[in-house]
Amino acid sequence: MKNNYDTKLWGGRFRSQEDELMEKFQNGFKNTLWLLEPDIIGSIAHVSMLIKSNILTKDEGKKIIEGLNSILDDYKNSNLDIDGNYEDVHTFTELELIKRIGDLGKKVHTARSRNDQCNVDMKIFVKSEVANVIKLIDDFTTTLQKKAEDNPYIMPGYTHLQRAQVVTFKHHLLAYYSMLKRDKKRLKNSLETMSESPLGCGALAGTTHSIDRLYTAELLGFQSVYDNFIDGISDRDFVIETMSNFSIIMMHLSRLAEELCLWTSSEFDFVELDDKYTTGSSIMPQKKNPDAAELVRGRTGRVYGNLFTLLTVMKGLPLSYNKDMQEDKNSFYQSLTTTKECIEIMNKMIETLKTNPEKMKKAVKKGFLNATEVADYLVKKNIPFRDAHSIVGQIVIYSEDNSKSIEDLTLNELKKFSEVFENDIYDYINYENLLKKGIKKEML
Repeated sequence: MKNNYDTKLWGGRFRSQEDELMEKFQNGFKNTLWLLEPDIIGSIAHVSMLIKSNILTKDEGKKIIEGLNSILDDYKNSNLDIDGNYEDVHTFTELELIKRIGDLGKKVHTARSRNDQCNVDMKIFVKSEVANVIKLIDDFTTTLQKKAEDNPYIMPGYTHLQRAQVVTFKHHLLAYYSMLKRDKKRLKNSLETMSESPLGCGALAGTTHSIDRLYTAELLGFQSVYDNFIDGISDRDFVIETMSNFSIIMMHLSRLAEELCLWTSSEFDFVELDDKYTTGSSIMPQKKNPDAAELVRGRTGRVYGNLFTLLTVMKGLPLSYNKDMQEDKNSFYQSLTTTKECIEIMNKMIETLKTNPEKMKKAVKKGFLNATEVADYLVKKNIPFRDAHSIVGQIVIYSEDNSKSIEDLTLNELKKFSEVFENDIYDYINYENLLKKGIKKEML
């Protein structure tokens, strides 16, 4: 039985054809077409190295590279016929090359395995997309910063979802800015840890051809090559690390999404989302639901799930390559597209939302948000903090029983709890003034 180049890149040692169900079961071609461009980029670098190493003549290499570029051009211009029962992107590319330039195309795979080819394709793609996600984060942090600067209004800060101390909407929003700056740093760090090229590792034990691995690494923008061939083939750490970074990004987006859901409710009414990012009810005409935020919150689970899928796939695999590792493709791609979409939609929601400063200020008045500062005032009057804490607790009980806020109590009422209270207490615990004191000025 001869090797059937119409459908496969292998088959010489098999006595029968692959079962139709098996063929369908393992086929990943249509789901991973996004790998076609990095596959061609990697192949061009490989052929360039084969020319440099005198394994291919300059004329052979030139024709192969021209053929590969023609495939890529057609793909980018949507002129590529991708119909057919191809096992994967790598198979399609090679068979398409052979169709275009003849048997010379069969030399493209010299000194290379699909194992190192597949892994270099993934690394090229992941590196490129990490850079794209970083750009989206930069855009979003710019939006957060601008929205924060434009809305320096006081609002309640919360612990345990209970009103705690006065903050500003600006300061609250900039907490997410800080989270995303760390996310960007993690992504940049991941680019450094995926700086080794797997090309030349072969199936798992290199090749007897005298190739120049450093040259292909340089052409593809890698800093070095894998020291160990087996590691170079079996490594999926770079995919897992990036998916872990995506999961942390989604966790941050989900926390912001949850706050948007709270803030847009009638119970809070701190902000209003633009109609473009909300939907209504099929039965209740008055409803304006924060669906975009809810979807971001929900899709976080999808990204988490993909990460745990790949961790579970990898946890028991012996070295080096196993077909299980094919699962990295769909898991990563779904996490990537979900994360990018969620950053973009969140960016648009924040950019277009409107704040309700009066509602925020009104909420500040309820909840004794200046209680901690009353204790600070007493400390400045030489009362030990633990005693001050107890005194203010009694003041809060009294204020609750009399339906008053602390700042509405008279000086005589305050002196019932401590004689050190003077008229300056009112300026000290004024909500606007609180933010101008000490380190709190950083909130303004």
